[in-house]
Amino acid sequence: MTVQRDLVVIGASAGGVEALRQVVRSLSPDFPAAVLVVMHLAPGAPTALPQILSRAGPLRAVPATHAGPLTKGVIHVAPPDHHLLVDEGALMLSHGPTENGHRPAINATFRSAAVAAGSRAIGVILSGALHDGAVGLDAVLERGGLAMVQDPADALYPGMPESALARVHTEHVYPADVLGKVLDRLVRAPAGAGPAEPPSPALLLEDRIARDGVRRGAVAEELAAAASGYSCPDCQGALLELGQQTGEYRCRLGHAWSAEALLTARDAELERALWTALRSLDEKATLADRMQRDATGRGLAGLTGRYENTARECGAAAETLRRFLLSLSQEPEANP
Repeated sequence: MTVQRDLVVIGASAGGVEALRQVVRSLSPDFPAAVLVVMHLAPGAPTALPQILSRAGPLRAVPATHAGPLTKGVIHVAPPDHHLLVDEGALMLSHGPTENGHRPAINATFRSAAVAAGSRAIGVILSGALHDGAVGLDAVLERGGLAMVQDPADALYPGMPESALARVHTEHVYPADVLGKVLDRLVRAPAGAGPAEPPSPALLLEDRIARDGVRRGAVAEELAAAASGYSCPDCQGALLELGQQTGEYRCRLGHAWSAEALLTARDAELERALWTALRSLDEKATLADRMQRDATGRGLAGLTGRYENTARECGAAAETLRRFLLSLSQEPEANP
C-alpha cells in the first residue's frame, strides 16, 4: 500500500529567514502536507516569523500550540524555548533538554517526525551554522523519509547544509528558490510502503528525552554509551559518547551536543574564564598598589617593596591577557 508524504519538517538558523521565504513562496495554495518550521531563537525573544512567512507565500503560517492540530496546508512555526514535536497527529511543545545549546532544536523535531510519520516525512535543511539538524535528517532517512538540503553555495551560512550532506546522501540538493518547487512536486508523489521495521530503541529513547526529559541513568543504560571525558556546558555533568553516533554526546540529564557544537561552547567558556581572570588581575593590581602607598606612608619599607612587586607583576600579566582578549574580537584581514 502506498502513502503520501504529508509531513514536511524544515530546519534553519543563521541566514535562514530569506531561505525560508524563498521556499514557501514556491509552494502551491493547495499544498497537501503539514509544514513544521524550526528556527533557532533566543529564549523569551519575540518572533515575527509566522507573519513573515504568511506574507511570503500562499500558505498561512501560525505559531505552533501545544495539542494543536497538525493541519495540511498550514505552516506551524516553533515558538522560542520549546521543542516542536509530533504526537499522534497533533502538535506537542516540550521544554525538554537543549540540544547543541538550542531549544527549539531541529534534531528534536526531525526525530519526532521520523518516529511519527516514517516514510511520510520530508526533512529539509536550510542555511545555518554548525551541525543541528544533521542527526535528525539521518533519522528521517532511516525511517524511509526523504531528505532535502539547500545547496551550500546558495546558503548565506553553509555550515548546517554542509554538515547534513557530510552525514546523509540525498539527490535533492537545490538553491532555496528551486527547493520549494521540487518540494511541491514531491508531496504529491506516492512515497511507497515505507520500512516494515519499527523505530530503533535508540531513536525512541532520544525522542522520549525531547518530550519528557530523561530518567536517571537512562542514557547510559539504554544507549551504547561510554564516558567521553568531557563535561556538559549546560549542567557541567559528565558527557557520554553515543556508541552509534560518533561525535554525538549526551549527559545524564539529556542535554545533547555534537562535537562541533561542543567545541564552540568551549570557546565561549574559555573566553568567559579569561575575562574573569583579567578582572581578578586588575583588581589584585589595584589593591596591591593601594596597599603599597599605605605602607609607604607608614614607613614600612619591607612591605612597600613587596606590594610594589605584586602590583607590577599583576599589571604586566593583565596587560598581556588584555591584548590577547582584544585580538579575539578583531576582524581577520581579507586575503589579498
